[in-house]
Amino acid sequence: MGVDPGLTRCGLSVIESGRGRQVIALDVDVVRTPAGDPLQHRLLAISDTVEYWMDTHIPDVIAIERVFANQNANTAMGTAQAGGVIALAAARRDIDVHFHTPSEVKAAVTGNGRADKAQVTEMVTRILALQQKPTPADAADALALAICHCWRAPMIARMAAAEAMAAEQQKKFQATLKAKAKAAR
Repeated sequence: MGVDPGLTRCGLSVIESGRGRQVIALDVDVVRTPAGDPLQHRLLAISDTVEYWMDTHIPDVIAIERVFANQNANTAMGTAQAGGVIALAAARRDIDVHFHTPSEVKAAVTGNGRADKAQVTEMVTRILALQQKPTPADAADALALAICHCWRAPMIARMAAAEAMAAEQQKKFQATLKAKAKAAR
């Protein structure tokens, strides 16, 4: 499940990955909340919809766009709050959550980490062989997040396995050093 968090528009998508880079779009939508509503009501609306999606689609993993600092601190704060609500809902269901930066997503989908929204939308449409472009851009971004994660997941898993192996080797090495130091006394 890919999520492009936001308070005004929160993009949601579910895709299925196949062999290699094959991906199929299953569902996409955008949750909209009125800017004039109190923050807690907006977050509740996002939470309710996301929880419904998680309970309906039962995703294996959630890919959420990582908030980055931009000129508008209020926008970044709202995006982070929406992302937090989504991560919390996933944690309650024991669903793995991965965060991807906008440039990671753009690079994965278009080959260019500085691609514009039109390029991302065009490539998402092509990759998923959609009949029409997903709109608004938040829907395309949610699909792009899901695609990015599916394509990066094998590398992420290999990195985690390598880190775990390195940690285990470090423990063994420290135990060997400790045993040699004890024997030398």
